[in-house]
Amino acid sequence: MALAFPVKHRNPELIVPAEPTPHEIKTLSDLDDQQSLRSHYPMIMFYKTNPFVKEKDPVGIIREAIAKTLVYYYPYAGRLIEGPNNNLVVDCTGEGVVFVVADAQVRLEELGDTICPPCPYSELLVSNVSNSIEVFGSPLMMIQVTRFICGGFVLAILFNHLMSDALGSIQFVNAVSEIAKGASTPSTLPVWKRELVTARNPPHSAHALHEYEPMDHFDYITKIVNDEIIVRKSFSFGPKEIKYIRKNLPPEFRSSSKFDMITACLWRSRTKALYLDGEEIFRITCMINIRGKKFLDLPTGYYGNAILCPATITKAKTLCENPLEYAIKLVKKARSQVTKDYIRSTIDYIATKGRPQLSHFWNFIVSDASRVGFEELDFGWGKPIYGGTMNGGATNDNSVYALFRNKNGEDLVVVPVCLPVAAMERFEKELNKVIWEPVEDSNNLNSIMIASKL
Repeated sequence: MALAFPVKHRNPELIVPAEPTPHEIKTLSDLDDQQSLRSHYPMIMFYKTNPFVKEKDPVGIIREAIAKTLVYYYPYAGRLIEGPNNNLVVDCTGEGVVFVVADAQVRLEELGDTICPPCPYSELLVSNVSNSIEVFGSPLMMIQVTRFICGGFVLAILFNHLMSDALGSIQFVNAVSEIAKGASTPSTLPVWKRELVTARNPPHSAHALHEYEPMDHFDYITKIVNDEIIVRKSFSFGPKEIKYIRKNLPPEFRSSSKFDMITACLWRSRTKALYLDGEEIFRITCMINIRGKKFLDLPTGYYGNAILCPATITKAKTLCENPLEYAIKLVKKARSQVTKDYIRSTIDYIATKGRPQLSHFWNFIVSDASRVGFEELDFGWGKPIYGGTMNGGATNDNSVYALFRNKNGEDLVVVPVCLPVAAMERFEKELNKVIWEPVEDSNNLNSIMIASKL
């Protein structure tokens, strides 16, 4: 259960680059300048007290390291403005990023496992600074360091998604951690080169893109979202759950990746829980990193958005009546679509269709942030006891996977899910059927529930 505790926030300040930086205009890529990315996402790291650095204050060390890192990542210190053809560009003004210092009257250990997503303390640990989450003319990053009375602290960062995806943002934060520990320059220098993921001339899109299919009516959750209580609940997949899922698959599917199995379990259980018309078409959309694709030649240090969202479709009845391996097959099919032609076609489609939104009609959108690496970031106090997504993207149709190490030292994949109360109860029962032995008590499912009106 979440604790109630007071947090005193100091007035926000702006951290500017420690040295003069170029004042220039930087163009975003077509993958950056998407309507669905005109938002912010929070990442968070919790650090225990370290008796070997007890005399050091994380606030001063992190503040100074950010200023030095912004010399290399100076576009983050700028502001978004509208450029030619309604495209967004970065005006590298050097105005800085928002920095807030806070003090919490609680010991970190008192929070227990409630620190894993969806974090119930998000409003306390990332201040709602006026205008900091607007798209135009506002700071591109909001950082808060919250100190606990035990000597531990939290570093929470709100990133503008138009600038970077999670893999791009961790590159910046890793540079801050290196400089905080005494490095003079980041080990990986930033590279802009957004033109590498921009539409061809002339653009040509030949793929059927289920992820962008327009909606002509609203789905069940959209209809009831203003009328029913929605709950966010976090589900954990540890070694026992993965072993049980794998054991019950046909031999040819037992080598499936952890991501494929978890995603298939969630998608199928969620579809069953929603009591859909069997003829409804349902989507699974997987956010896929395209770094490393040789034909793109994205260099080491590239920190822009490099994520595509391939989808596959099936009828609800077909998904629910077939065994789990059918869902696994479709998840694999979605991921396998990311070929050279698909990538180029998708970028061309985004550029020529006026920045289309991802389809939200009977769609389940998943992203795996469990391997991004926030849990490895060390600013001089050791690695965080949790590092990763703050809220897990838990919305009506979106979940972001996170990595959490429990008290037994086991690494768990934690997945927040958002559903109406009755559907959540059915979802949990369906999920239990595929991740637990029948003799197990359903209460063993590690979960955290937060009820809210969306």
